[in-house]
Amino acid sequence: MADVDVREESVGDLVQRLSEQTATLIRQEMRLAQAELKEKGKQAGIGAGLIGAAGIVALAGIGALVAAVILVIGEAMAMWISALIVSGALLAVAGVMALVGKRQVAAAVPPKPEAAMESVKADVAEIKEAAHR
Repeated sequence: MADVDVREESVGDLVQRLSEQTATLIRQEMRLAQAELKEKGKQAGIGAGLIGAAGIVALAGIGALVAAVILVIGEAMAMWISALIVSGALLAVAGVMALVGKRQVAAAVPPKPEAAMESVKADVAEIKEAAHR
């Protein structure tokens, strides 16, 4: 905006400029909040996907554990030991995936636009300071 001496403007012009600038500021803050919420939603989706994948891997681990029990009953010791090793490995992978997924979901919660809120607080403080001059 051009350098205009506000002492030469009417009160109506100043109020109109304030209204326009406030509307522009609000639109910009809304865009910032939308972008931040979109990013947090994406992060929560990744975490939820990892938790779901952990459930599938755990189900495979349970299946392998059941197979190990069947082999123990039906065969000798050597086959069931290998089935238990596979079961343990699958369950360990599921545990790691669940922890990573939980961390992803926790990082996205609470889903509030923190950067936008800080920006609005700074804007309000600036307006209050300008009003006191």
